[in-house]
Amino acid sequence: MVTWLNTPIQAQFRVIDGLSIRFAESEDRGDHALLLSPWPESLFAFDQIWARLAERTHLVAIDLPGFGRSQRRDALMSPSAMGDFIIRTADAFGLASPHVIGPDIGTAAALFAAAAHPGRLRSLVVGSGGSAVPLQLGSRLKDWVEAPGLEEFRRADPRQIVAGALTGIERHVLPDSIREDYLSCYEGDRMVESMRYVRTYPAELPVLRDLLPQIQTPVQIIAGRHDPAVPPVNAEFLHQRLPRSKLDIIDAGHFTWEDAADEYAALVMTWWGGDHAVTGGLERKNGSEGKKE
Repeated sequence: MVTWLNTPIQAQFRVIDGLSIRFAESEDRGDHALLLSPWPESLFAFDQIWARLAERTHLVAIDLPGFGRSQRRDALMSPSAMGDFIIRTADAFGLASPHVIGPDIGTAAALFAAAAHPGRLRSLVVGSGGSAVPLQLGSRLKDWVEAPGLEEFRRADPRQIVAGALTGIERHVLPDSIREDYLSCYEGDRMVESMRYVRTYPAELPVLRDLLPQIQTPVQIIAGRHDPAVPPVNAEFLHQRLPRSKLDIIDAGHFTWEDAADEYAALVMTWWGGDHAVTGGLERKNGSEGKKE
């Protein structure tokens, strides 16, 4: 176990499906949740909301394979393949019917997991991840997805690429140790190789689109109104097609889980507290918009 100062998250490693996976775990509770790291960050992205969510729920956070400090397997670098890994992870930790929080790259993966394994996941919290077809992405992310090859990115300093992405964190001041974790996680070729995941979006997202109406798992969608990387149209695209979904567009940019941590945690707690069980059916909500002062 690696002890980090000033964070409730204590990172460890274990082998899952033959890969070294970094994870953190809170005290056991009656309910369980699996948290999937956003990109280009790590499981420490949940630092601001961890203690509150852990009060009533057993949390397991992981760096997805190829992201953070978890080992990469090229065959997993797509949302559909990563969705299967999510289920294997839940099995490895013995999580029966867990909630899943999958912001950013975890969005499509969590939805693929729910589509392929009906009833295995209790609910999803997603958002800030590419979902719309045709693609609706900000210029930087769109370049990563659509560039003819990766050579131009291989020539760049990966720490500078990550630092540039992190400028999207507008309000929250990252602790130095967590910022350094984000930067160091993608050194060498890890940032460029992680791009392979989003570069599958043109092929994978149309497949996901066709699966969305079949997903009966309740889904809470949280999006930033001012997200320059993944505009809210992606969240609206999901909400229009998922039969049991709730949409909240909040006053933040891309990194809602950090810049609007209090509101994000409150939405999750309310969702876990009962909203997930009543979303859909006779009373399908059209979405709500909150504002963090």
